[in-house]
Amino acid sequence: MLTWWMWMILGLVLLACEMITPGMFYFMFLGISGLLTGLVAFLVPDLPAWAAWLLFSVFSLISVGFFRKPLMEKLQLSGKHGHKVDSLIGETALALEDIPPGAIGKVELRGAAWTARNAGDQPIHRNERPKVERVEGLTLYIRI
Repeated sequence: MLTWWMWMILGLVLLACEMITPGMFYFMFLGISGLLTGLVAFLVPDLPAWAAWLLFSVFSLISVGFFRKPLMEKLQLSGKHGHKVDSLIGETALALEDIPPGAIGKVELRGAAWTARNAGDQPIHRNERPKVERVEGLTLYIRI
């Protein structure tokens, strides 16, 4: 049987797990549920073990079910990978070097240097401003 302080420790451990895993906010809500269960166990000292586990389960389901999605939307974490990279399409980069047609070179975009492939049939000269045509991995396909 877990005592109230064991539930508190479990809640804190789960919150710590949230801090070391990618932010998908499952451990956070489980940790909060553990802390709430610990609080109830403190206020009701004769709480049976099955009731504490039931409370933990209910708190977890309610918190994940009702609060996770709004939090993800508020923080703009939709869970879709690559949505920010896809938003680079159509943006204008700055060529950091000459890039012949079909060759790979470096461009600057949003303050960062990117590997870029010249997807056009014209050479891109240093300091020209090509447009991003598509993104594959960490390579931008650009053309004038």
